[in-house]
Amino acid sequence: MKKRFLILVCLVAVNSIAIADDTQTRLKVMADERDSSLRHIGSSKPYFSKNCPKQFDFWTQSAQQGQPIAQNLLGGCYHDGTGIGKDDAQAVSWYRKAAEQGYAQAQANLGSMYRDGNGVAKDETQAVGWYRKAAEQGLAQAQANLGSMYKDGKGVTKDEAQAVAWTRKAAEQGYANAQSNLGSAYDNGTGVARDETQAVAWTRKAAEQGYAQAQFNLGTMYAEGRGVAKDEAQAVAWFRKAAEQDDAKAQANLGIAYENGRGVEKDETQAVAWFRKAAEQGDAKAQANLGKMYGDGTGVARDETQVVAGGAKDENQTVARTRKAAEQGYAGGQFNLGRMYAAGTGVAKDEAQAVAWFRKAAEQGDAEAQFNLGLMYISGTGVTKDNAQGVEWLRKAAEQDYTPAQQALNQLSQ
Repeated sequence: MKKRFLILVCLVAVNSIAIADDTQTRLKVMADERDSSLRHIGSSKPYFSKNCPKQFDFWTQSAQQGQPIAQNLLGGCYHDGTGIGKDDAQAVSWYRKAAEQGYAQAQANLGSMYRDGNGVAKDETQAVGWYRKAAEQGLAQAQANLGSMYKDGKGVTKDEAQAVAWTRKAAEQGYANAQSNLGSAYDNGTGVARDETQAVAWTRKAAEQGYAQAQFNLGTMYAEGRGVAKDEAQAVAWFRKAAEQDDAKAQANLGIAYENGRGVEKDETQAVAWFRKAAEQGDAKAQANLGKMYGDGTGVARDETQVVAGGAKDENQTVARTRKAAEQGYAGGQFNLGRMYAAGTGVAKDEAQAVAWFRKAAEQGDAEAQFNLGLMYISGTGVTKDNAQGVEWLRKAAEQDYTPAQQALNQLSQ
């Protein structure tokens, strides 16, 4: 009898181990799926949005039993909030439980909560501390984030060489965000000798994984012929990939390509459509360009209540879009708004306002704005006449090879 009892106890124990192993295996598979989403596209939100509602009970039960993988996944659910309600304080609590067990992914996530001040008081030093713990375990996400903290000097003394070192560790593991950042470091020569070929190589690795920022960067490289033969069709192809992921900068550039027929057949309606998508995300360049399209009446539908006679121009939309871009600090928008005030186009003519907006753009190095501001000082239009100031602004524009400024200076010197 005693022997049979011992056998039964052993069978129960073995069965319990098997169940525990099965739970651990399930959690590991889920964690790998979540990590894959983050590794390639730079966000785990799609994974949590899909899985939190249906896996919440399983993850909660496993987390309460002390499983660090489940604790981390549950933290992600609370941080994302899809189907359960966002609660960053709960997210921090579960991340911390897993992090204190040494689980690297949770340490990285807890670092990001401290970095951004989500569910906990913002503390960049704490962020760096948790990132370092995970990075030293070889977690690519943490290595990339630690590299960014060194690059920006947040929570740690700024050190571009250290930034590159940590970023490279993550990039060599195939982490797309780090590959993109390493490409940018080579492109700008920050923390490493400038090398356009290396910049393209690392950027391409990230772009081919579907990372939108890298796709935009690679498109820019093709558009400018930087580190690669100039190819506007390739530029458009990469801009489109990023634009279809709602990258606003790529949408704006794709709009410019359609507007000018660069790398794609000219199509002003498509240009407006892409400008609008980017403008709705607050992209200043797109807002300025959309305002210009309304001003020219190209690619936009006619609105009989607002148009200028004889066309589809819409000055109300032009001013509104241009002002948004200008108020966001976009030099092109500031210059265009200054020009509107100078001419009284869509707004009451106001030369002082024209000077003010030209100045904002000129101080950012916009040559056309510098030229116009120089002329206004020389003529005393909207500002007290001051030839010396006028010549100085004309000179700034001329030094950027702006031909009208060079011609004006030649005339003044005669």
